[in-house]
Amino acid sequence: MTDPTARQAETVAAETENTVAPEAPDPVAEARSEAAEFKDKLLRTLAEMENLRKRTEREVLDARVYGIAGFARDVLAVADNMHRALEAIGPELREAADAKVKALIEGVELTERELLKTLEKNGVKKFSPQGEKFDPNVHQAMYEVPTSQQPPGQVAQVIQAGYMIGDRVLRPALVAVSKAVPESPASANENLRPDDAAR
Repeated sequence: MTDPTARQAETVAAETENTVAPEAPDPVAEARSEAAEFKDKLLRTLAEMENLRKRTEREVLDARVYGIAGFARDVLAVADNMHRALEAIGPELREAADAKVKALIEGVELTERELLKTLEKNGVKKFSPQGEKFDPNVHQAMYEVPTSQQPPGQVAQVIQAGYMIGDRVLRPALVAVSKAVPESPASANENLRPDDAAR
């Protein structure tokens, strides 16, 4: 008599011989696949780092050029007040003033010029668009002026000068814009032909 456990062991051994063992993965192919994956990750990381470097350079340049915008806006109020003070002194008052008052006026003018020069040195430029075509990107229209001396859509009067910082508008110029003079009813009738008026 044979031992049942021995039969089971023989059966298991026979079954194992009949089954085909799975092939072991090719280590070279795996290494190549991993290398391609790492190369892809490396290239993506390098591209991201280059984009980050360029973006950081742009931000640093913008910070240098436009970083003083808030301060410059506050200083513009001082420049405007100095300009208004000088405009309030008319030519007659300047002529009639004694030497001390003239010295004071010259001091205020010199201070205004120095302030504008300092602003320009820091990238802030004043512009006065008198006679230019109205541009809503850099001008703010306050009102329209009917005139026949300029074509419609031109800056007829500058109420307050504008300022640029770099290539951006720090403060738009406040302007009056020219518009065509409306025709009076009498001149409209003059343009009619006699047979039109009879109708």
